[in-house]
Amino acid sequence: MEATVPQKLETLLKLQALDSKLDEIVKMRGDLPEEIRDLEDELIGFGTRIKKFETEIEGFKEEISNRKNASKESEKLIKKYIDQQSNVRNNREYDAISKEIELQQLDIQLAEKKIKEATLKIDSRNLEIEAIKNSLSEREKDLANKKSELEILVSESLEEETKIQKDREKVQKQLEERLYQSYNRLRHN
Repeated sequence: MEATVPQKLETLLKLQALDSKLDEIVKMRGDLPEEIRDLEDELIGFGTRIKKFETEIEGFKEEISNRKNASKESEKLIKKYIDQQSNVRNNREYDAISKEIELQQLDIQLAEKKIKEATLKIDSRNLEIEAIKNSLSEREKDLANKKSELEILVSESLEEETKIQKDREKVQKQLEERLYQSYNRLRHN
């Protein structure tokens, strides 16, 4: 026997009420999954920034090492030029060697300046890494809290959600397929 129009409407109303309850359950946890994804993305970003800074620090350390080696080479050349100064034959040679010594001393000063700058950059990056690690730690705690919150919400609502799904299936079976498809089309638009 085919259902009357009022019965069909009543069945649709029951289905809509059940769907609304399901929507409420999903809405209760609705923001949490998104917040969890955002936190996870943020943690990945922190990790990437830490790696980037660590790479920069390695570059600065390499620069310091290269500058120190260049300074040592300049010091060796200065000693060599000082030894040569005692064996010069004329003023032009003496002046040329003096200029070379002066150039090497300037190279040493420049290297020392660059070493100080690189050391300051390393210190700065280390401070930034420390700050990021602190933020990372806080965000990891937030993430753990949000995940446990979501687990609690899901576990609390799982039984109710399952019951509503079963009731929904029963009500759905009472509807004609054509009517149910129309309902779904309207619901999802």
